[in-house]
Formats: sequence, C-alpha cells, structure tokens
Amino acid sequence: MDQPAALWIGHVKVTDEEAYGKYAVKAGPAIAAHDGQFLARAGGYVQMEGNDRPRNVVALFPTRDRAVECYHSEAYQAGLEHARGASERDLLVVEINS
Repeated sequence: MDQPAALWIGHVKVTDEEAYGKYAVKAGPAIAAHDGQFLARAGGYVQMEGNDRPRNVVALFPTRDRAVECYHSEAYQAGLEHARGASERDLLVVEINS
C-alpha cells in the first residue's frame, strides 16, 4: 500500500536571529533533497489556540517516511544544531488524508 503524502508543521519562536539564520541556510537544501517543498514560511497567521510562536512553517513531502528521513538526515541535523538554543520549536509530521 502506498503511503500518503505528509506535512511538516513547525511552530517557532526565534530567540537568536543570527544563529537561526544559519539553520535556515542549511535546512532548505536538506528539505529539498528529500523531495520536500515549502507551502508556507513565516507568513501572516491568526493564533486561534495554544502557544503563540510567530514563525510557522509547512512543508510537503511525498510520504511520511521521506519527511522523517529528512529530519534524521545528516544534512538537516547539521543545520538543526544552529537552531538549538536559538529558538523554541515544535515540529510534527502528519499524513495527509486521501
């Protein structure tokens, strides 16, 4: 059975713009290398419930496995080192219902 496409959904509060910028430079190519494409990045939003984190990101991947592989990849983890300590983040992978 084929896996449905999946989304990365991230909610971020950046606390160190310079360090987080280094993360962003490395994260984009790592996501693209795993067939991910950004649908939304830091655009306007309306906080309806929960914790307000002003940078919201949605990326589409062909499968949940590709999304998870991307997160655990050496390239993404190298970028993530810059985000740790420079942000408060929540990230999840969710399958798209067909």
